[in-house]
Amino acid sequence: MKLNPLAQSLNQTLEGSVAYRLLSDLGKRMFFPRGVAAQSMEAKEKAHRFDATVGIANVERGKPIILEEIHRWVPELSPAEIVSYAPTPGDPELRKLWQQEILRKNPDVPPDRISLPMVTSGLTGALSQVADLFVNPHDHVLVSDFFWGNYRLLFEGRREARLVTYPLFTEEGSLDLEALERTIRDIPAKKAVLVLNFPNNPTGYTPTVDEARAMAGLLARCAEEKDLLVVCDDAYFGLFYEEGIYPHSLFNLLATAHPNLLAVKVDGPTKELYVWGFRIGFLTFGSPVLTAGQFDALNQKLAGSLRATVSNSNRLAQSLLKRALTSAHTPSELAKWADLLKARYRKTRQILSRMGDDVPLVPQPFNSGYFMCFKTRGIDAEALRQALLEKGIGTISLGRDVLRVTFASIPEEHLEELFSEIFETARSLA
Repeated sequence: MKLNPLAQSLNQTLEGSVAYRLLSDLGKRMFFPRGVAAQSMEAKEKAHRFDATVGIANVERGKPIILEEIHRWVPELSPAEIVSYAPTPGDPELRKLWQQEILRKNPDVPPDRISLPMVTSGLTGALSQVADLFVNPHDHVLVSDFFWGNYRLLFEGRREARLVTYPLFTEEGSLDLEALERTIRDIPAKKAVLVLNFPNNPTGYTPTVDEARAMAGLLARCAEEKDLLVVCDDAYFGLFYEEGIYPHSLFNLLATAHPNLLAVKVDGPTKELYVWGFRIGFLTFGSPVLTAGQFDALNQKLAGSLRATVSNSNRLAQSLLKRALTSAHTPSELAKWADLLKARYRKTRQILSRMGDDVPLVPQPFNSGYFMCFKTRGIDAEALRQALLEKGIGTISLGRDVLRVTFASIPEEHLEELFSEIFETARSLA
């Protein structure tokens, strides 16, 4: 298939870099067309008389038609902030604000070593874009044995990759870094994709400071032998409950870890700002050697992929996020809700410390996020889930021997009752 000249130009910009070597066949074909989306973005800057580009019906210039029944629910925003199209890469001001947030939360990342974040349709949308741009059929995608089930659909189902798992924990309950390094080195190909999700879904575990640094070191060593795409799925970033946890994204260490390692940060306000239904995510690249032009080429390819799939992301959500990120009230509100979740975590810890040996459940390590997991002993996790459901209690079974509990969604005063029912039901099945 002959490549579009714009795709060829982007490929030439990236040629010789780890980013180019990691691109999928689809990624090499991607480009942002100079069509309606690109021309309307140019017109927004230069068409000072009339803008007859984009398909929006305006009352007058810059003021789109809006139904009063819609506008009255968000009266402080202008019609354009509510119903107009957002640019394909996302609202420019929001992208800069989010980049400032990334740099604030990850102080070891030099500003010129990351791209300007691109807005995606949720974190799932960001992961899907990563899969499209970098994963070919039969590529190896590494995830821990405790992984979010949607990875299977994203990488295996859509892109026909080979999902390879490694043990997340050792028998002693720390991260099994030796297993991770061994699994990477055992891959015969000269390319590997690794997805790191911390705080982990489903376990609720975040590496300690020492574990995080050791992981970055081993990935740098592995990058001596093969090209690595390391995706930091930071969906639950910031929900840390214990001292000694690494307080940044692993992107903080990986963005400059090795020339043969391309780090990708997938994050967003979904959990960080408690806006689950906004469906806004961000995708940011990090590398110690890519030039500004090469970062821009990657973003142009991503923009083309976004244009071909969702076109652009929710304008109203982006407008509201800009207000939240620039509000003086947001930090104190976030601290209040973080304290509430931490109290639920502490209560859960307290309850588990009193769990009897006769309960056929083994709590897995957790110190952050929304969840904790039990490994079952001699009983089926799905049978336990069904039995709990009969009692009006919803949990998640993962395979035959893991039960996930979202303690973050249960008020502190009800956690005792919840876990008592789980323990009693598990005993009854033993």
